Amino acid sequence: MPNPDPSSSPASPPPASAHAPARPGAATARAADAAVNDKDTTAGILFGIGAYGLWGLLPLYFFVLKPAGAVEIVANRVVWSLLFCALLVTVTRAWPALTAALRNRAVFGSLALAAFLIAVNWLTYTYGVTTNQAVETSLGYFINPLVSVLLGVFVLKEKLRPLQWAAVAIGFIAVGVLTYSYGKLPWIALTLAFSFGLYGFVKKRVGPRVDAVTSLSVETLVLAPFAAAAMAALGVSGAATLTTQGAGHFWLLLASGVITAVPLVFFGASARRLPMTTIGLLQYFAPVLQFIVALVVFREAMTMERWIGFGVVWVALLLLTVDMLRTARRNALARRRAPVQAAG
Repeated sequence: MPNPDPSSSPASPPPASAHAPARPGAATARAADAAVNDKDTTAGILFGIGAYGLWGLLPLYFFVLKPAGAVEIVANRVVWSLLFCALLVTVTRAWPALTAALRNRAVFGSLALAAFLIAVNWLTYTYGVTTNQAVETSLGYFINPLVSVLLGVFVLKEKLRPLQWAAVAIGFIAVGVLTYSYGKLPWIALTLAFSFGLYGFVKKRVGPRVDAVTSLSVETLVLAPFAAAAMAALGVSGAATLTTQGAGHFWLLLASGVITAVPLVFFGASARRLPMTTIGLLQYFAPVLQFIVALVVFREAMTMERWIGFGVVWVALLLLTVDMLRTARRNALARRRAPVQAAG
């Protein structure tokens, strides 16, 4: 039986590259590839900063929407997002992908569950910001990575590394300190962390079968009847502000569709260009901005106990970050060694 790999046969001559110098064209091609990769990385970081930056500044947007409450803001966000998604789907010619997602029971079921989870997340987040609890909403996204680790243990049966165990334990201590500080369980933060953690888990299970625009379109389509009913109920009861607070307020509420969709599109563009390690580091940008806005713009109070609680959370996140970077480096070294070992 002939050897399928001539280079491994004793009778075959050594490859030309073993003695001949590398061709200038190959070096030029490698340089061009490196330049493209650098541009992709730069673009990915900029898209990521744009996505998390917009998410981090959302409290300012909700603040200017007062006196609209959480239910009205989220209902408008869903309805106008659906219209904006319809425009995006038309421009990108993604109607076949959307139709396929709606017809696939597994995909549609997963996205319907994701829609419920993101609705809980949006309502809780908007309620927190509009009731002067933006500091606690930022806490929810700070502890979200810890919740993701817990989901990995209890749902995916993953084994934690020592630093991950330490981070989770410290996270529980932080929740205890903050419960003492608030005089109650920080339910807004915990609801945000668990709803978004579960949302991310469901979306990960859907995987690459749907793109970001299709996913958002299906989710808003599922929520749209409930959102429209909420808007109608608010209108009948006289509690709606969409048409009673002037043209500026009207257009700001309509813009919620764009403000919802654009960061998601940016995030999708970033995720395609960057490794998950970099995405994991960028995700802290949003709660940091939310925290700064809450303190500097909204002038929310921070007692010493809350500073201590947040400090403990940040220590836990530091441990998670160190573990993430070490694991990424270890995996990169293993990938580089694999071809060498295979050749040997």
